[in-house]
Amino acid sequence: MSNERVMIAMSGGVDSSVAAYLLKSQGFECVGATMSLFEKEGTDISDAESICDKIGIPFKVFDFKKEFKRFVIDEFAEAYTLGKTPNPCIFCNKNLKFSEMLKKADENDCNLLATGHYARVEFDKASNKYLLKKAADPSKDQSYVLYMLTQRQLQRIRFPLGGFTKSEIREIAEQNSFVTAHKSDSQDICFIPDGDYSAFIENYLGKKFEPGDFVLRDNRVLGRHRGIINYTVGQRRGLAVSYTKPLYVLEIDPESNRVVLGDNEDLFTDSLRAENVNIISGDGLKAPVRCKAKIRYRHTEQPATAYIDGENILNVKFDRPQRAVTKGQSVVLYDGDTVLGGGEII
Repeated sequence: MSNERVMIAMSGGVDSSVAAYLLKSQGFECVGATMSLFEKEGTDISDAESICDKIGIPFKVFDFKKEFKRFVIDEFAEAYTLGKTPNPCIFCNKNLKFSEMLKKADENDCNLLATGHYARVEFDKASNKYLLKKAADPSKDQSYVLYMLTQRQLQRIRFPLGGFTKSEIREIAEQNSFVTAHKSDSQDICFIPDGDYSAFIENYLGKKFEPGDFVLRDNRVLGRHRGIINYTVGQRRGLAVSYTKPLYVLEIDPESNRVVLGDNEDLFTDSLRAENVNIISGDGLKAPVRCKAKIRYRHTEQPATAYIDGENILNVKFDRPQRAVTKGQSVVLYDGDTVLGGGEII
């Protein structure tokens, strides 16, 4: 049993519902809390409240609409205008879930914060450091979007689902007749449920992105694009360009308003650089280390060597070239099942 008081960030989905149930069952004093991020939020808040009522813990709603707009939506839209392809879940985890929510935990006398992420935190006595580790279920592992966590944060964070499979979590929810038991997992970005990023960004920023030239690497013009925010590196479909062979997006240049096209082979590179670096141990990675590196959420991590230079830029050199390394995505480094850290690809 535990007398520690924990705030559980509850999204209104099955994962955070079961996270709350597990912690309550383990004897923690629990407080459920949902971040209010939109004007129209459907049933998520009421579902989270229903779970808290059912398991007998207090429930709170925190209005983070301004913070969500500033730290997530504004950052997302700005990144696209700069020719990047961002991951807004990382913005949200860094600036809201594990920053603002920890402040709310303090205000409510909670020394711990828990979420429904599939990941694990362990304390390593040998190094006297907290480790962020992959979930037991590799198909659900979410450690990639948590690489920005610090020692101070990991000391206070709990991931109750880290040792479970998704089917086991559904089963627990069914056994307890949770309203969220059969709720589907969210697939799209939460503030763009229809998946139409370009329409959202133009509407949000109140501006139209002008057409420009499709060009080859030698600057030959092949046609006109529909605005740079409609394209991502590696894209082949929907280019509407007539050529002797299939073409792929190699680069998006917002300054010249050009989209550079080329062969699939041109998408492969064996190195990258990243900024806004976080190394979880707090050490500097000044000497090159062997590791595995992952360049997007669904990417299979690959053998590489990594080090941080004097300008605090993370340099990663892969053993074999990787396809479609993309500005704005994150590169995350692993040593076995332990996350070393990562940064934003530049």
